[in-house]
Amino acid sequence: MSIDLEEYTQCLSKASPEVRDTLAGSFHEASRVMSPVGLQAYLEGAKALCELGRGTDLVVTYLQEMPLVVKECGEDVIRDCVNAALKLSSMTSGEVITLLFASLPTAARRLGDPELLRGYLQLIHQLSARAARGLRPMLRHIDELLTKLTLSGLKRWANFGAEAYRRDFDNLVKYFSLESPDSRKVLQKERRGTLFVDTQRKLNFYLRALWGRDFFLRPAAADHEGFKPYVEHLVLHLPDAVDSIGEVTGAELYRAQAAHMAAHVSYTTSAISAEQLSPAQMFFIGLAEDARVEYQAMRDFPGLRKLWRTLMTTEYAGRVEHPSVEKLEHFALMLLDPAVHSEDQQLNELATRFHTNIEVNQHDNGFSWHFGLELFNVFAARREVPSLRILESIRIPYRDDNRFVWEFEEFDWAQHGVEYIPASQRQVRKYVSAIEIANEVDCELAGDDAQEVWICETEFFPYEDAGEATLSYNQMWGKEPISDPFHYKEWDYQVQLFRPDWATVYERRQAKGDPELVDDILKEYKPIAYQIKRIIDMLAPEGVQRVRNMEDGDEIDINAAVDAMIAIRMGEHPNPRITMRNVIKKRDVAVSVLLDLSESTNDPVEGADKTVLELTREAATLLATAINGIGDPFAIHGFASDGRHDVQYYRFKDFNQSFDDTVKARLAGMKGGLSTRMGAAMRHAGSHLLRQPEQRKLLLLVTDGEPSDVDERDPQHLRWDTRKAVEELATRGVLSYCLTLDPNADSYVKRIFGASNYTVVDHVQRLPEKLPTLFASLTR
Repeated sequence: MSIDLEEYTQCLSKASPEVRDTLAGSFHEASRVMSPVGLQAYLEGAKALCELGRGTDLVVTYLQEMPLVVKECGEDVIRDCVNAALKLSSMTSGEVITLLFASLPTAARRLGDPELLRGYLQLIHQLSARAARGLRPMLRHIDELLTKLTLSGLKRWANFGAEAYRRDFDNLVKYFSLESPDSRKVLQKERRGTLFVDTQRKLNFYLRALWGRDFFLRPAAADHEGFKPYVEHLVLHLPDAVDSIGEVTGAELYRAQAAHMAAHVSYTTSAISAEQLSPAQMFFIGLAEDARVEYQAMRDFPGLRKLWRTLMTTEYAGRVEHPSVEKLEHFALMLLDPAVHSEDQQLNELATRFHTNIEVNQHDNGFSWHFGLELFNVFAARREVPSLRILESIRIPYRDDNRFVWEFEEFDWAQHGVEYIPASQRQVRKYVSAIEIANEVDCELAGDDAQEVWICETEFFPYEDAGEATLSYNQMWGKEPISDPFHYKEWDYQVQLFRPDWATVYERRQAKGDPELVDDILKEYKPIAYQIKRIIDMLAPEGVQRVRNMEDGDEIDINAAVDAMIAIRMGEHPNPRITMRNVIKKRDVAVSVLLDLSESTNDPVEGADKTVLELTREAATLLATAINGIGDPFAIHGFASDGRHDVQYYRFKDFNQSFDDTVKARLAGMKGGLSTRMGAAMRHAGSHLLRQPEQRKLLLLVTDGEPSDVDERDPQHLRWDTRKAVEELATRGVLSYCLTLDPNADSYVKRIFGASNYTVVDHVQRLPEKLPTLFASLTR
């Protein structure tokens, strides 16, 4: 791939001659650390920043610093850094963006991983919306902050300041400048014992000294409870920071973790098949496999036994949830050290058998498979096998999550033939002419699962009523069209992996009702409609406003300039804020309202003569009236499910559709039924919302219960999947907010949507007045 450097040089020189000189000096360094594809992205980024028109310093800083960032985190982050700058350009000044690029080498060096650097850029983008005045001082102190904090700690520190001083701008600046006591106190609170970036080089030398080879080590954000190190694609992912445990320092804990994972990589020749194994069985087999690789490592390096044994014998505060956890912890110590015994004779015999046979079977992970199942059968016979969540709370802090041990076989459709493919995925649809439809004999017994469906776009009208305005055959007898299937992954919390293409979503249409029903709702809620009009007046965009007293505005403020000259003539210090900027005050938000239309919505509300569905319809109508008056693009969709193969998705109003009689008829015909597979519906709603060009995106979910479906008995499964869907949408800039009518929702909704992203409506009959007010508070 050839790069025309002269073409880019000429293009960049139009902005300033300094850029040409900087490019000539930086390109040699960039060509040493970047491939031709990376150089192309590097130069295209400089061109985009030059066209941004935010000054020469921004482009010069980008050209100088980006090679250093690439050296630390790879060239894939170039586009992410440029996109982050382009997003910030509409929210902050060019000087702040220049500071961002100036601090990126420090952030890349301290974080040490491209994914963590992307998380850092996302944090900067979020702060530009929540605490823009704090960005400049924070970026000037980023070296000190990242020296003491992990990315997760930095997020918590920054979010505390943005929330605590969102209306106090002076103290906000002091907080992010590390000048206030609160700032130092929170910084000390979030500070961790040992950072990975300070230990990485020593760990590389440590592993190379043991095994005589290099291992790839990367930090991972340990920002959730229960995080464990993991090995993926032969890369060792360790937590970005650890605390000391008892007398074991953070550096020793890192060595124990790295040595254990390196033992997996060095002594594992093939993966163990997870076919027909339950998650609990996999845990017991993993326990035996850990002991097998540790035996080989301790045989080659006897000093590792003391390191691992110290961590296993550490006393922890608090009690375990299930007595089996302590038994398994002690049994793991028995497998590590033959001198340790138990009061349980059966476990003693198992441990003795392990030490007797391990020498012969040390290279065979099939031995771990049989031994782990035998251990599982012992606990199962005693009815002492707890849930997987409790099993994974075992306190052996240096061991990983064992995903490297397992092999999950994927089903090959091509190999097994089309007969194994569900009918909904192999159905053929043909668009044919009216003549072919009329002449072809169809099968009157065929249903929606027919292998071949013919579709005619021409409407047929009854012959005897020709010439009169009448209904077509489709309108009288036909079914509403069903979309092609949309397949979405689903999170399995028990194995901590996504099930690919697990849930299938079909877009359908519900029958239309009488649009006058919606008009009657507006008449019934006339007092609330008056309040909605006040909301519209409050939130409506104000057009162009002139912002004065700025340092880096777009034009000179004549009055301020005259005052500054007078101050100079009088020998006083002039006010440097002599510019102003014309700011367009417009709302940049897109809203998708997702309604739960499960069977439970047909239940009557206690103390009222209406059902939950009727109140949901009324709330959606009032909300649509409010948003339509403001002018924000919005959509109203609904969902229900009949198992993972049939998640039904209804589009009552789309973003590009006006709130007319057609939409009102759809809302009037709204019906409830089936179940609530929430995660798949939210992912599909997010796919529609992400196509909108607006910067702020809100997914507002209205539901009367928790996620559930007819084919899933474990209540935690769909809760965890919905939580993952919320996290996925959040990483792509979509805020998910839940308005729940379930009075018992406090037990689960906080874990799914977060502490501040839900509202429980105690009195369901107040839903119609609650929903527009909630929208106003979220989009203010």
